[in-house]
Amino acid sequence: MVPPNISITVEPQYIPEQSKPIEEMYGFSYTITVANLGREPAQLISRHWVISDEDGHVEEVKGLGVVGHQPYLKPGEQFRYSSGCRLRTPTGQMTGTFYFVDEEGGHFGVMVPRFVLDASGQPRRVH
Repeated sequence: MVPPNISITVEPQYIPEQSKPIEEMYGFSYTITVANLGREPAQLISRHWVISDEDGHVEEVKGLGVVGHQPYLKPGEQFRYSSGCRLRTPTGQMTGTFYFVDEEGGHFGVMVPRFVLDASGQPRRVH
């Protein structure tokens, strides 16, 4: 069995219309692209996020799939989705792990690179 080769790209964005800075609420979206660059299919079955703001408040989110899906990715295929979160401060960060299962029933995790949530609106892309 060839080891899995999963690529994860993140594009975060500040959403001013979903924010109320006077009430310490900042809305962010992020678009994730999960690509199977390997030779074997894999299915994304769950995720674990760690979301933190600049004051050190940390929230963990765990669950099945992503946005209600558990995409099965054949070699060369990708899955792209958008989601979001809110922070109490204008900046923060997210990191996490996506958990997959391969054709033989083996489980493996792929780290999602840390990305910054920044209300200054500067686009940042992370691979």
